Amino acid sequence: MKRAEIVKKLIKETGLSLKAFAEKANIPYTTLYSILERGVGNASVDNVIKICRALNISVDELQDMANDDKPKTKPKTIAAHLDGVELSDQECQELHNFIEYLLSKRNR
Repeated sequence: MKRAEIVKKLIKETGLSLKAFAEKANIPYTTLYSILERGVGNASVDNVIKICRALNISVDELQDMANDDKPKTKPKTIAAHLDGVELSDQECQELHNFIEYLLSKRNR
């Protein structure tokens, strides 16, 4: 799957419109639209980073998803334990990083 298709799918999973997501990512809607139509490879590095941050993924994860041809989505089972708790984007990323750390310890 192409990176632009993956980004479209992940944006759709956020439940936000493209316009709302562009605001969240702090890029103009027209820029986001152009990236999704012309491909992520034609976008500036800064804009790709902004999009990935808004999706709570790294650029490497986006590339891995494109290479694997199977989009990886973060597990949602933890969400039930945090029902009603509002986390910032940074807190979500830190939680994700901590979970990855715990899982990496298990695999040793």
